[in-house]
Amino acid sequence: MAAIITEKFRLHNASQFVESFTEASASVYYLFLGKSSPFSSATSGGSDSSPPTPADSVGQTEYYSWDSMLGAKNISSSDITRAVVRRNFANGTTYDMYEHNISSDNTTTSGSSNLYDSTFYFLTSANRVYKVLDNNGGTSYSGSEPTSESTSPFALGGYVLKYMYSISSSDAAKFLTTDFMPVSTDSTVSAAATDGAIESLIITAGSGYSDGTYYAAVFGDGTSQGTSSGAIVRITVSGGGIQSFGLTAGSDTTIHAAGTSYTFGTVNLGSSFTFSDSDLSSASSMGSGSGGVVSVVISPKEGHGNDAVAELGGHFVMTSTTLTQAEGDDFTTANDFRQVGLVVDPTTFGTSTVASSSTARQTFVLKGSSVSGTFSADEQITQSSTGAVGKVVEFDSSRNLLYYQQERFADFGTSSTNGGYVAFSGTNTITGGTSSATLTPSSVTETVTLANNNTISLTAGYANPELQPDSGTIIYLENRKPISRASDQTEDIKLIIEF
Repeated sequence: MAAIITEKFRLHNASQFVESFTEASASVYYLFLGKSSPFSSATSGGSDSSPPTPADSVGQTEYYSWDSMLGAKNISSSDITRAVVRRNFANGTTYDMYEHNISSDNTTTSGSSNLYDSTFYFLTSANRVYKVLDNNGGTSYSGSEPTSESTSPFALGGYVLKYMYSISSSDAAKFLTTDFMPVSTDSTVSAAATDGAIESLIITAGSGYSDGTYYAAVFGDGTSQGTSSGAIVRITVSGGGIQSFGLTAGSDTTIHAAGTSYTFGTVNLGSSFTFSDSDLSSASSMGSGSGGVVSVVISPKEGHGNDAVAELGGHFVMTSTTLTQAEGDDFTTANDFRQVGLVVDPTTFGTSTVASSSTARQTFVLKGSSVSGTFSADEQITQSSTGAVGKVVEFDSSRNLLYYQQERFADFGTSSTNGGYVAFSGTNTITGGTSSATLTPSSVTETVTLANNNTISLTAGYANPELQPDSGTIIYLENRKPISRASDQTEDIKLIIEF
């Protein structure tokens, strides 16, 4: 049985995702960073130079990612946008053109069998976006970069173009990337759009026709179809052939009247269907030519420019989250990260209440009452009397705070002997496997002020992560090569989600 997931289905799912940020029972989304320790065959597979592809499995996406999570930041509705593939303007480029019936039987100029995979729109250097309604028979654009924001199609560079929208300077700074760009609908362009208007044609010239100007009604299902009150094509014949579609009357075959409400249309070139006047009152045969065809290109529902998101294939959603230095001490700047993800509706640690904080620290923390030496990032730590084992994320020597994780792998968080997990606890001495540093955990319940004036509350010397591990749903996971952080560093992390 043959079936497809349609573009409309993908757009619907993207819309539902965006709406989930602001609807009455809104979901809560957090971007998280994770994996400060290197990828290795002993744990996740792969290596830092060749990160493993995350497995869509219960273990990796629902559990293991929580073990190595470093910090999380809430994503607000202002941090998301609909997006499309970025296609840049360049003079001399051959672009595809909009057609309503692209398929494996009717591919684009570039050979694409799907309109939304083709180059039928482009972005200029001034961040204006244009749709190509006609590409001059599949030839290259030749001319200056377009600047018009007219709501009507216009001709330039041998093409017929439709201005769609402009990317604001703020959206460009936040969302524009090398490969993707934000997409939105211009309200002025949308208001000028006409449902079912005929705005472009595809011409097969034929030969042997009588030179002159002719008018023909567009038949189909439009309002007043087939009459002088519906869509009308102005046909120019020169040298015995029908001239290509354009906007210049007298040299091009043009749209005389666009009509409305067409979902299909045909132009009959028979002697009984062509006229010398636009009132279609004086019949005029085009002669005995053959092979000529005037094909009607049907506009998107509600017309070109009515909904740029749908018309350009906006089934991508982009999130853009800025991590400013330590984000109030919740994100370490003393270690790197290798994993980025999205988690929906995580709960506050030890509760069933969906979290609402803007940021959340996800490492365990303990304070030492006495310390000898300096612990190193990523080294193994052990507590011999309990059998607990973990990995150092960061050591704050000025406050004797040790930030650590316990992953579900032998010698990373579980015993290499029996595979069991044991939490660090009590005042038993903790030793660094590489540094040989030692720390005796404090037994004091206290609140400590951190470097950026955030505070951390320790119960008998220990503090848990701020989000409940394994809560919510991780819906996106990406492994990357190591990215180092620093105390004066800011990252703009953009995720592209394709529906």
